Amino acid sequence: MDNKPELLVTAASLQEASALLDAGADALLIGDDRFGMRLAGHFTLEDTAEAVRLAHAKGAKVYIGMGGIMSNRLLDELPAYVKAVGELGVDGIEFGDPAVLAAVKREAPEVKLHWNAEMTSTNYATANYWGTKGATRVVLARELNMDEITEMVPMLKVEAQAQVHGMTNIYHSKRRLVASYMSHQGRAVEGDLGKERGLFLIEAERQDEKFPIYEDINGTHIMSSDDICILEDLHILMAAGVHSFKIEGLLKPTAYNVAVVKAYRKAIDLYAADPGGYAFDESWMEEIRALQDPERNLSFGFFYKEQVY
Repeated sequence: MDNKPELLVTAASLQEASALLDAGADALLIGDDRFGMRLAGHFTLEDTAEAVRLAHAKGAKVYIGMGGIMSNRLLDELPAYVKAVGELGVDGIEFGDPAVLAAVKREAPEVKLHWNAEMTSTNYATANYWGTKGATRVVLARELNMDEITEMVPMLKVEAQAQVHGMTNIYHSKRRLVASYMSHQGRAVEGDLGKERGLFLIEAERQDEKFPIYEDINGTHIMSSDDICILEDLHILMAAGVHSFKIEGLLKPTAYNVAVVKAYRKAIDLYAADPGGYAFDESWMEEIRALQDPERNLSFGFFYKEQVY
């Protein structure tokens, strides 16, 4: 099979980046919390340089997530950061805001641009429009179902990336909702309310579902109560020509992310070697299930649902 799909995974630290590369990741998504939204971890420029060194030594790539909401203040800091990561040799930058695209064209024109507009990247015409502006890839909305993805990919003039595993964001606010709620209750807000705190929401109607919630410099993030897992039907996406498969490792231990990468690596390699003879093997799921949080179900996400816009 020509043009084997890329296996992309988020990394929370240099230690995790190294482990994920060893497990078979083709690319890492990292970044600076100032400019990235819901990054697995914060990477300084020094960390980024080391991640690039580690990845390139294994023939892998490093992409920088810059999908955050850009304020006027951040625009002042944007050019220097873009220039710096460009000089470090990163392979691509994810953007949603055209301000990032303009900065990359000006400060690091050799770096590829990946358009990621979260849930609004739902049609090929808009994706191709950003292609005319310099983007080489579109990150498809997670709300698209399997038919919409497979019908859309042949119409694209840019590469397609789809999330195939992990949690998803269901709500975001720039406000500090958790801190405000606790303050309103008269409770002292002690320590960080970030990823390490392990906070979650429970709805009155769905007591058995826990929705992780955390705060950072970008505001409040509420995440899904289950995890996407499309390994069983990954061959459909491979046959359709999706170029990059993303594993979202946010809020997951490294051992879990390593197991997921290994499973998807096996599926991609076997399909690429013999598409006609490929068959999913249920045993590939064993280590993932063994490490899966028992309070979080594995699901097909929106792959077999119809989302009404």
